[in-house]
Amino acid sequence: MATINENFLKLQKNYLFADIAQKVAQFKADNPDAPLIRLGIGDVTRPLPPAVIDALHRATDEMASAATFRGYGPEQGYDFLREAIVKHDFAPRGVNLQPDEIFVNDGAKSDTGNFGDILGTDNTLCVTDPIYPVYIDSNVMGGRAGDFADGAWSRVTYCPCNEANGFVPELPARPADLIYLCYPNNPTGTTLSHAELKKWVDYALANGSLLLFDAAYEAYISTPDVPHSIYEIEGAERCAVEFRSFSKTAGFTGLRCGYTVVPHALKLRTAAGEPVELNQLWHRRQCTKFNGTAYIVQRAAEAIYSPEGRAQVKETIRYYMTNAALMRDALSKAGLTVYGGVDAPYLWVKTPEGYGSWDFFDLLLRRLHLVCTPGVGFGPAGEGFIRLTAFGRREDCQEAMQRLTRLEL
Repeated sequence: MATINENFLKLQKNYLFADIAQKVAQFKADNPDAPLIRLGIGDVTRPLPPAVIDALHRATDEMASAATFRGYGPEQGYDFLREAIVKHDFAPRGVNLQPDEIFVNDGAKSDTGNFGDILGTDNTLCVTDPIYPVYIDSNVMGGRAGDFADGAWSRVTYCPCNEANGFVPELPARPADLIYLCYPNNPTGTTLSHAELKKWVDYALANGSLLLFDAAYEAYISTPDVPHSIYEIEGAERCAVEFRSFSKTAGFTGLRCGYTVVPHALKLRTAAGEPVELNQLWHRRQCTKFNGTAYIVQRAAEAIYSPEGRAQVKETIRYYMTNAALMRDALSKAGLTVYGGVDAPYLWVKTPEGYGSWDFFDLLLRRLHLVCTPGVGFGPAGEGFIRLTAFGRREDCQEAMQRLTRLEL
């Protein structure tokens, strides 16, 4: 008799953003003329950089000729892109990587969810709280999270990030094998300094832990002492995997491309104590379960490293961060407490007294026709906050802030 993976039955009823979509769809059905502005899900609105469009056209033309046609590509990514990544993303920061330590994928979400395939099911987990839901849900599916009760999973250590600790999480109070960090942080938009990040690397090295470091928003960092890569911290190549994405930096949410860094120096042990390179395990996993990112998409990604591409990507980031600045200013003037929006395109807004996360979500939707993301959907410590994104069109962000300034509670 065929049976199911019963870990899937432990998942909460809906994925956070599916819940939001359902609520918004019902509101639209009931109020078809309501002028909705969506500042909830972090999808981009700016078009792809011209250098990327040109590269897509050239690569498409190649596919039309027998002489330049490409079929199956390497599962790990083409060398032209892996070499560009090493040269431009890491070498200027003093990080020495080899192209075969880079694994090109179809977006960071895939690999953050799939990396558990090569990790033992008895590993204990630690996450900062609030946190991107995929980190938890993928481990629920993999049987590592335990049971859900009172808003938390029994085998997960939560390290709160809140106003009391300045959104700087304490090290786990109990041993943790797998530790998820996302900086700049989604959802709070906050960052860790070099010194704070070093504490986590030192902890991982001392305890044999693995850091799973999501750096999807590193291109938005402007503060000098905030590392762009975990590998800027000494010893991190022996304890950390890093996930990167082109989605929010170059507008690839529709193209789907990112990459994962798995250094050769990174080793975990078998139950018998034998050290094994994670690089070779991930390579084997990808060769079996992933057919590679499309050639034309990888050529498009390569184009963002050209002089023109780099300039165009910087301009796009400036656009979104200008949105973030005007939103921060307007929210503060409206009397709301706001965090983030300086080194990240997310703003973490404290709900008014007497309102929970979903309460304020409903109020903004009904009265102002604004869509946000309830903070509690990211974890217990997110209660009492909402997340806004700066990825909207400028005129939408301005209109949304004007509506907020007129809000009377």
